[in-house]
Amino acid sequence: SHAKEILHCLKEKYFKELQDLEVDGQKVEMPQSLSWYPEELAWHTNLSRKILRKSPQLEKFHQFLVSETECGNISRQEAVSMIPPLLLNVNPHHKILDMCAAPGSKTAQLIEMLHADMNVPFPKGFVIANDVDNKRCYLLVHQAKRLNSPCIMVVNHDASSIPNLQIDVDGRKEVLFYDRILCDVPCSGDGTMRKNIDVWKKWTTQNSLQLHGLQLRIATRGVEQLAEGGRMVYSTCSLNPIENEAVIASLLEKSQGALELADVSSELPGLKRMPGIIKWKVMLKDGQWFEEWKDVPSNRQTQIRPTMFPVKDEEKLKAMNLDRCLRILPHHQNTGGFFVAVLIKKSPMPWNKRQPKVHQKVPQRTGNTEVTAANSDNGSECIAEEPSLAENEESKKIQELQNSDTEQSKKEGVCGPPPSKKMKLFGFKEDPFVFLPEDDPLFLPIQKFYALDPSFPKMNLLTRTQEGKKRQLYMVSKELRNVLLNNSERMKVINTGIKVWSRNSDGEQFGCAFRLAQEGIYTLYPFIHARIINVCIEDVKILLTQENPFLSKFSSETQKKVKDMAMGSIVLKYDPDPEKPGDLQCPIVLCGWQGKTSLRAFVPKNERLHYLRMMGVEVFKAKRKEEELESKTEEGIHKVLPQTEERMDVEDKEHDLVTKMEADLGEEPSRSPVESSAMEVENKIEGLDQSSKNANSHVSQESKDTDASNGKD
Repeated sequence: SHAKEILHCLKEKYFKELQDLEVDGQKVEMPQSLSWYPEELAWHTNLSRKILRKSPQLEKFHQFLVSETECGNISRQEAVSMIPPLLLNVNPHHKILDMCAAPGSKTAQLIEMLHADMNVPFPKGFVIANDVDNKRCYLLVHQAKRLNSPCIMVVNHDASSIPNLQIDVDGRKEVLFYDRILCDVPCSGDGTMRKNIDVWKKWTTQNSLQLHGLQLRIATRGVEQLAEGGRMVYSTCSLNPIENEAVIASLLEKSQGALELADVSSELPGLKRMPGIIKWKVMLKDGQWFEEWKDVPSNRQTQIRPTMFPVKDEEKLKAMNLDRCLRILPHHQNTGGFFVAVLIKKSPMPWNKRQPKVHQKVPQRTGNTEVTAANSDNGSECIAEEPSLAENEESKKIQELQNSDTEQSKKEGVCGPPPSKKMKLFGFKEDPFVFLPEDDPLFLPIQKFYALDPSFPKMNLLTRTQEGKKRQLYMVSKELRNVLLNNSERMKVINTGIKVWSRNSDGEQFGCAFRLAQEGIYTLYPFIHARIINVCIEDVKILLTQENPFLSKFSSETQKKVKDMAMGSIVLKYDPDPEKPGDLQCPIVLCGWQGKTSLRAFVPKNERLHYLRMMGVEVFKAKRKEEELESKTEEGIHKVLPQTEERMDVEDKEHDLVTKMEADLGEEPSRSPVESSAMEVENKIEGLDQSSKNANSHVSQESKDTDASNGKD
């Protein structure tokens, strides 16, 4: 409902203001909706970054885009990169794996699809978003956090050997298979040549030759973890057949009929596409062309592999239906170049078919996972691959730990970081995920204070501290809890859960030491039965525009409700009136605090501006005044940053940097309605340049040519 309100606001206000506007003597082109994206929810503008940032006439529109992006209501993304999630056909009950997820735009689309019904706080499905690069994982967390979902987990693994996870099904351990997998692999990025100047400087045919093997391994690992009947979308921002059709053809050939290419010609009407190609040649850096594997001299056979060549057998080739792949060409609809293939899994992969008896007698090792049994009746498979020496040692360590530590920590509900040495060589050491014990005395006052429904899933509450005071409480869905508890040794979890309560020392005297957090309010609200105040639209405006308004400023109904309520954290709820179509038509839930004589909202700045915009309040000037009044810490930050950086980049970089801290921040300033603190940025600002540079490339452990993988998104 919020998306529809934003669309209405864009069309009725911001786009109208762009009509007949001239910048530097040129008429501004109106933004256009993408005809193939459902419900007009994607728009394209030809305004360049420079014009958008520098023109005073466009400052209001620019500010709107930055602010709405910040609070997760808008995502800026390359148009073609929106296609893969749409072709996955996600439903709210699907278990989804995003294999190479950073920077996270596609992940955000997947989360949005899980929450198609806003009345369901915990969809049965979830997204596990993975990336090999530890730094980019925090960028991913930042993107996902904007959507406030309890159904997302960010993990840090090499996608080509991502471990098998186990889940508990009626007391029985089973391998987790995904209903949908997004496999947007690292690529040479030659499809981005219109916007990426590096491609012109650094492109060579070598890029694709070096990436082909990695791409094939990632795609193979993906289909192994796909459930029967599941869908996997393979995509690249490259047009080179060696990274595209060659990978798909090789995958189809070794699947021996277990996989098929889906015909998606009727999906996304309006999208101009070309069919996949069936013939191509392979070229070396020095300009030598090869049509068949047999032509490749032996001294070149390490660079060129047999899987890079087209299939010669006409019958096999026809059965593959490579023409069902999608090639998006830049000049057809003013986009980047892109390749997409949709695969459907009809049966287990041939190398995974094992007799059940063998499973029980001989534990099969899977990378760094050990799976001892699989149920062949429901198509569960056990994937047996040759583990490397390091992985073998790791498996042995895990095996030793499993009988003692795992059982103990599971009883305590602790999901610590993996004990593997290999993992600690890179990245930060993550805090453990500790689920609240059944009888934790912490929860009783919370339950009483907010009159939580008996159906409230308190077992899904977790904290990031094992000892000492618990400062923040987070929440995950039941399904993700299952994944976390059963796989703490197998995977490196970077982040999961949304913050629902924050410790507030002032609250203790009123009966509850925890105040509600705005991030998790839409998840919590259905379970709260006390401390809810229904407010009218005028009250909402007062709450969002004034720092600490006196009760006398509110409507008499609100004043009456507040009178009988104890001081402390409250929920402020606005319900739209269908008889007043001029008013805001989507419900709003805000966290607030009731003092002795005043009432206030605890809402982050950008979210505050978002709600005001939706209500038709002009925030442009208000924001300017706020900026002047704000403490000089923020000005200090901008001075420290290189002067040459544009403001939009600055905001992006600051946020990329603080994502590491997001999960385990201390208590926010209790006096400021703006929950995000400028100090977090200031503390980290010195390392900004280096961190941002590092976060820009998708570093593959297996690819020698890091330049080649820079084209990813």
